[in-house]
Amino acid sequence: MLARERVAPEIALLIQAIDEAYDRRTWHGTNLRGAVRRVSHEEALWRPAPGRHCIWEIVLHCAYYKYVQARVLTGRHGRGLFPRKPSNWPALPRAAGEVPWREDVALMDEYHQVLREAVNGFDSQRLGEGDGRWTFAQHVHGAAFHDLYHAGQIQLLKRLRRTRPKP
Repeated sequence: MLARERVAPEIALLIQAIDEAYDRRTWHGTNLRGAVRRVSHEEALWRPAPGRHCIWEIVLHCAYYKYVQARVLTGRHGRGLFPRKPSNWPALPRAAGEVPWREDVALMDEYHQVLREAVNGFDSQRLGEGDGRWTFAQHVHGAAFHDLYHAGQIQLLKRLRRTRPKP
């Protein structure tokens, strides 16, 4: 959002919320982007137990969730163009390494920007409307809460990995 843009105050607050949850410094501690800063691909692949999600899977899930919420706001429902499959919890790349890891973090960055643009372009008069279950404002707040939930989960996974007993 350019500094000179005139945005409804409600939209500005929603953009602030998703940005603080994602990559802006704020009082509450580590946000999602901060949680994956300096995470190596080895650390991103670590699982606390078989069948549990790793950081890399969470990053892909968060990218997908941002994609979905942007589609809700823009009215583009149905099959989409998210570049990874399957939906919601996309599969890890076959060749896992530092480059694919950084590319998937960049994918999450890209879809944060897509969501941000969808919020910025949304008609503030419609924030109280919705999809029958949630209002559009609740969808945006939910996107911020989702980022913070997974930021905490990632922080916990990093700590568990560092403190696990050595074999």
